[in-house]
Amino acid sequence: MHHRLYLPALAAVLLLSACVKKDIEPPTPEESAANFEAFITAATRKTVAELTPEELRQVFDQYQTMEIAADAGEKAGLARKAEVAAQLRVLRMNVLSEAAMRKYLDEHPVVDADLSAEYEQQVAAVPMEYSARHILVDDEATAKAIIAKLDGGADFAKLAKEKSKDPSASNGGDLGWFALQTMVQPFADAVAALEKGKYTTTPVQTQFGWHVILLDDMRKPTLPTLTEVKDRLQEMVQRKRIQTYLEELKAQSGVDADKAFEQMSKTIEAEAKKRIKAIAPEFGEPRPPVPEGATAPEAPASSD
Repeated sequence: MHHRLYLPALAAVLLLSACVKKDIEPPTPEESAANFEAFITAATRKTVAELTPEELRQVFDQYQTMEIAADAGEKAGLARKAEVAAQLRVLRMNVLSEAAMRKYLDEHPVVDADLSAEYEQQVAAVPMEYSARHILVDDEATAKAIIAKLDGGADFAKLAKEKSKDPSASNGGDLGWFALQTMVQPFADAVAALEKGKYTTTPVQTQFGWHVILLDDMRKPTLPTLTEVKDRLQEMVQRKRIQTYLEELKAQSGVDADKAFEQMSKTIEAEAKKRIKAIAPEFGEPRPPVPEGATAPEAPASSD
């Protein structure tokens, strides 16, 4: 059996189950069980009840291995290393932020009315499909002459077969059903402006030549029912709801994002200079003293 490990949920479990400091009391059996269940959810997206005994044992082996390795890292003092401590702080933020979003969704559940409204909005946004014919020629004068014949009662399909240089000529210029987004802009604009059964009274120029266009019909494409897409709609509404919630939190925080980013950039730059100066002092500055018995840091190898 192979379990896909889901991140960042699995990463967050590191805080819940594996990173136990020496100066903190070991977890109780009940806490350990809760930690293991959190690991199962993160690693498999399933519950204990949904796993077979064999699967449960395999996930436990993965959990125990991680727990033992994390304990070894703790004993080695890795949690005090700057980069590890930073990762742990980020993981803590991840756990709390996800918990906050789950709490918000629990307090603002999606109901059937929300799904119906979202469905209608999505349906309204689906572009129309068009069925049209066209006659493509090399110059404007020829296109105008064709329009004059159409004004006189000539058959569009027959003229397309006789005059059009487009491959659709053999089908009377029939382009079948298409969305406007699939056509070049001048052609699409001309089709959108036509009434059903009408043709363009002035030639339409594109990079392919000059067109005379007839709109045969238009329709909404066949769409799945609300019931068929209910799960996807649920996710969409929840995502929108969370996005709104996060925007509200940011507004309430009073944090100026531009200023915060500027300060962060300056701090990162300053820290980078400190690291460089530690191994390659600039402007003749002396290297920091090396404690007796210690080895001086080496400059990083060239990437050439």
